[in-house]
Amino acid sequence: MRKEMVSLAAEFAVASELCRRDIYAQLTLGHQKRTDLLIFSEEDELLRIEVKGKQGRDWPNCKGIYGHNVMLVLVDFAGKSEPERPGFYILTVEDWVEFVESGIEKARAKGVCIELDERNVLSVTPETASSQMQTLKTVDWRENSLYNDYRGQAIAETVV
Repeated sequence: MRKEMVSLAAEFAVASELCRRDIYAQLTLGHQKRTDLLIFSEEDELLRIEVKGKQGRDWPNCKGIYGHNVMLVLVDFAGKSEPERPGFYILTVEDWVEFVESGIEKARAKGVCIELDERNVLSVTPETASSQMQTLKTVDWRENSLYNDYRGQAIAETVV
């Protein structure tokens, strides 16, 4: 699949899986957005879903999620043929913060001054950013235990 189609395919895949489970999902349009899907919970609460897709090794453009009633759904097309369904991994805001904070501790142990901002996005201290970014690239986020715990969580197992 062409690189520019991955994110759109991921959004449609999540919408499709939700609709298959009788949950109405409304896609939003645009490139500069923080919400890809809107759904209503069984309690009639609006839930915003941000979707990120990949077909290679790394998750592109995962900056973080914040706020009330927000979820991040990661859609993994890597190693899947066209008829195969992708992998779906779901994180709440709390899951995201726990995952990133455990990675931050590893980065700090290597001397990187790194924090989560108010939108749960990683930020490196400007004074030492250039030397620290190289160090940060050596932290293997895939070794994070929460990432590994959530790798197998399927969309069907998540209560929306």
